[in-house]
Amino acid sequence: MRMLRWSAGVTKLDKIRNEYLRGTFKVADIKEKLAEKRLRWYGHVMRRDEEHPVRKALNLSIPKRGPGRPPSTLLGTINKDMSKAGLNAETTQDRSSWRLRSRRADPK
Repeated sequence: MRMLRWSAGVTKLDKIRNEYLRGTFKVADIKEKLAEKRLRWYGHVMRRDEEHPVRKALNLSIPKRGPGRPPSTLLGTINKDMSKAGLNAETTQDRSSWRLRSRRADPK
């Protein structure tokens, strides 16, 4: 956001909201962009063969932890992103469909 504010010549004292600046420059929110990149990577990995090391690493079991909130995992975050976007794992095999449905972050 600092770079956008600098480009626009706006400071925090001007009290202009970040959403307005992102809309002016047609830049997506960073959360949406990160989710898009994670889904893009996940589709790439899932199209590889079953014996590929990265694909095997996704199926590794997670050891039990002590008390407290368990840390979030990459696969858990990807599953949340997929449910938000209305995608499922079978869609990853069709590259053009996956690409069309997983890319949403760039405003028009």
